[in-house]
Amino acid sequence: MKSQDTFKFAETHEWADIEEDGLVWVGISHHAQEALGDVMFFKAPTIGQYVKQGEAIAVIESVKAASDIHAPVSGEIVALNEEVDTAPELVNEKPYAVWLFKIKPSSDDSLTSELNQLLSLEKYTSGPGA
Repeated sequence: MKSQDTFKFAETHEWADIEEDGLVWVGISHHAQEALGDVMFFKAPTIGQYVKQGEAIAVIESVKAASDIHAPVSGEIVALNEEVDTAPELVNEKPYAVWLFKIKPSSDDSLTSELNQLLSLEKYTSGPGA
């Protein structure tokens, strides 16, 4: 996992990190976890599920509210972070170190196009993540 400076952010407060293996690791931003409060539960997508960019595919719940998690890119869910199942509070403690699920992108072309629709850290923190 790289620094959050290299992450791409959706306006819906998810981050995407493209790893060397080509998978996209997905989590929620510091802003999102702060707005939610103490995270109590995460309902993950299903491994093998095909998702489209912007689609609500998971739910994260806190003592304050429940919020949808959207796919920042299209592709297949290939891994879930089981640590979040047993300790969902880690999302509050380390939002940029704790990933929720991994997506295998549909194709390199669609990935490039979809990543271009996401925001840099600077644009995110001066816009929706302000």
